[in-house]
Amino acid sequence: MNKNKIVHVVAHSHWDHEWYFTIEDSNILLVRNLDYLLDVLETKESFTSYSFDGQMSVIERYLDIRPQNKARVKKLIQDRKLFVGPWYTQTDSLLVKTEAVIRNLLYGYKMGEAFGHSMSIGYSPDIFGQHAYLPAIYKSFNMAHSIFQRGVYNDQVKTDLHFNWISPDNESIPTNNIFFGYGPGKFLSSEKSYVETRLLPILDKLAAMNTHTDVLLLPAGGDQVLVRKGFPEIIEELNAMNLGYTFVLSDYETFMNDAWAGDPFPNEISGELLACQKSRIHNTCRSERYDIKRLNYIVENKIVNILEPLAVIAKDAGLEYPQPWLDIIWKKLFDSHAHNGIGASNSDDANHDIVVRLTSALRMTDDLINLLKKQIAKAISNDSENENIAVLFHTNPIVAQNVAKLVVFTAEKAFTLTANGEEVPFSVVHQEELDGGRKIIVTANGEKEVAVPSYYRTEIFLKNKTAPALGYTTMQIKPTDATMNYLATTSTSQIENDTIRVQFEDGKINLLNKKTQNCIKNLIQFENVADAGDSFDFSPLADDETIYITSTELQTVETSDLYSKMTLKHSATVPKDLDARIAKNRTESFEILTEIELIDGEEFARIRHRVDNHVKDHRVRALIKTNVEKPQFSYADQGYSLMKRSVTNPYLTNWRKDGFVEAPVPIYPLENIVAVSEAEKTFALLVGGMKEYEILPESAEIALTLFRSNGLLGKDDLMWRPGRASGINNKVVPTPDGQMLEEMIFEYAVYVQDEALNARDLFAQSNAFEGHIATYQLQSLNTFEERIERFEIDYPVQQLPAHTSLFEIDNPNIFMSTCKQAWDVEGTVIRLFNPTDNDEKVRLTTSLGDSNWLVSLAEEKIAKIENESIHIPTKGFVTLLLGGK
Repeated sequence: MNKNKIVHVVAHSHWDHEWYFTIEDSNILLVRNLDYLLDVLETKESFTSYSFDGQMSVIERYLDIRPQNKARVKKLIQDRKLFVGPWYTQTDSLLVKTEAVIRNLLYGYKMGEAFGHSMSIGYSPDIFGQHAYLPAIYKSFNMAHSIFQRGVYNDQVKTDLHFNWISPDNESIPTNNIFFGYGPGKFLSSEKSYVETRLLPILDKLAAMNTHTDVLLLPAGGDQVLVRKGFPEIIEELNAMNLGYTFVLSDYETFMNDAWAGDPFPNEISGELLACQKSRIHNTCRSERYDIKRLNYIVENKIVNILEPLAVIAKDAGLEYPQPWLDIIWKKLFDSHAHNGIGASNSDDANHDIVVRLTSALRMTDDLINLLKKQIAKAISNDSENENIAVLFHTNPIVAQNVAKLVVFTAEKAFTLTANGEEVPFSVVHQEELDGGRKIIVTANGEKEVAVPSYYRTEIFLKNKTAPALGYTTMQIKPTDATMNYLATTSTSQIENDTIRVQFEDGKINLLNKKTQNCIKNLIQFENVADAGDSFDFSPLADDETIYITSTELQTVETSDLYSKMTLKHSATVPKDLDARIAKNRTESFEILTEIELIDGEEFARIRHRVDNHVKDHRVRALIKTNVEKPQFSYADQGYSLMKRSVTNPYLTNWRKDGFVEAPVPIYPLENIVAVSEAEKTFALLVGGMKEYEILPESAEIALTLFRSNGLLGKDDLMWRPGRASGINNKVVPTPDGQMLEEMIFEYAVYVQDEALNARDLFAQSNAFEGHIATYQLQSLNTFEERIERFEIDYPVQQLPAHTSLFEIDNPNIFMSTCKQAWDVEGTVIRLFNPTDNDEKVRLTTSLGDSNWLVSLAEEKIAKIENESIHIPTKGFVTLLLGGK
């Protein structure tokens, strides 16, 4: 008997925003459930507390409908009867930008504190794997503990469900693994058969796995559950039964404080947690609904890399920082990041809503970028008395030479660009003459149509020699009689820049590093297999035949001084659906159009694949040949450093025997980078929106999943996932949109070096690939190029200088991950990180303020910066408040 074991029963609800149901379904149910919950907590003193899933968004949604109940909600939160936060929505952290994870917690924490208390637990009961930096992130939001379900192996927690979880920068947080998930006490009862057959076996197992504490946790909730009003009476009845356990109705904070009150637990677990032994991880949902992943990637990068730093530049110039709009945009993202959402393991209705939400966020982001660029450019034009200008905005904190893309509208066919009195070299990628149309003039004799002269739209790549650190520079556009450098079609079969040569030879793509003369032959082919799975998991088809798409035709080669492009077509005949796969009947033509681009000064080759998919139930991966023979490890970025992962999983051999709920296949997530390396060689992909890869060591290839297609939300007995369908095990939900019968674009870059792995170098290349440049021409010939260009706007600032730089750092090993306005005080928040294996110092040069502070992720002051030198630990990050009072 376990006479001294105390069982903390935590009543809670896990609230999915959308899943097999829509967000409207969820919200209508939410209001009814919270109405009932408030009544119970206010009228039943013995019901001491309730946890509402750690998500502030549900409180916000509730109060949208019940604003009159705000004071009631606030009092319950202040009295620690209702626990909310720390998240805005509970995000699947391995599928979004790390900065988006931080912002999600920033909104959740700040909103929770405004109501009286944000739960001090890093609580993620259901997300599909744990981000390696969550311990450091949680601690920087004043959280004392962490609780999660998925990601650990049984042998890691077999004697202690409590452990210190350590992030790559060596920050640690006391953590509990809810081994049986968040619902073992959902149907808590004192009925004898329930106690004997369900409750006691679970508690005995938990007791055996808690050898260093007498305090046990029994989460008592489930998906979208109504509060169990009778829990206090049931707990009294269980205590009266003398079961060997003492039961208390509790909360997560009290449980963790009691469990960790004594000597620290000896167990330590480090880094990312992706194990799928006890709980499913669904690691191949990362290639489900690629359209959602790509759209999210585009929006996140535009906000963090362009809009927010551009808005800081604009604010410094005297314009309004668009915080209310950014709040709306970020919340649209957070709603789409909520668990199951970004994984896209949802009904077609829910996934449609996510696409609409992300599209709305993208439009608003583009609108704000357009507005700020135009207002700044107009003020520069007024100051210089030159109306025909183009502005290049650079949002990295270093001075750099950049090749940037600019769209120019001119009345003349040819023009020049100059900056600081020097000519700016550029290459024309595309030019077309556009009909000026007609305009209406109102006269005394009525309306009169007047023909508008035609004009030219020209896409160029320009080379700016000194892009300012976090600032902008201005170029003048003037007509010329000289001939411009145009992109021209050639009869050759290769393209090159100073670093790379790409050749098409004997039906294969070869990539040559010109500095070392190292050549990778047959760089790209494709793999096509059946997907007999569902929206949660890819599943192989028994006896399926892998189709390798190797047939390649060279379409065109185009070259110019600064830019060149090779276009190729890969094709094959494949089965049209799963039935045809089983019958081994190939009837459907499948084509992949590939564009390889080389830009002057870049050390990587840009790759773009275009697919118009008409095939169902299949997975397509790009197999990228590397220069590393039989790689043993891969390196992929997560947060602020690279994760080192074995290309094989030792658990895979006996996974069924060892009771794994999924096959632990070595398919991994990535944020932006995946690399393989040996003593003198490194090969990397810089990836733009794809979230899943596998290393094929025998062929020395990186298998980058482009997309997979399937038509069911849930399915029983998959080859890699035996047993019940995930989530819904009593209903088949068709998801025909999941077949991805649409046009898709996939973008990544290939980077090759003949030296050992260098994290700083890879992050620098990824930073360049993501892009931190925006351009804008102030013109009136075309009012449709950008989203709101057509409309009249005001210009609050009348004059600005032609060039400016606001913030610069001096250490190339340090990178900036965010630049934005502070949450609730004056000043600018800058986040810097160090991906290297050494501690680093960085000096700041800034005009953003004299009073600068080191702050937490919660943007709360830690220490004043007395000098300009900042220490950043290996694989760590710091957050600065510039201009704070």
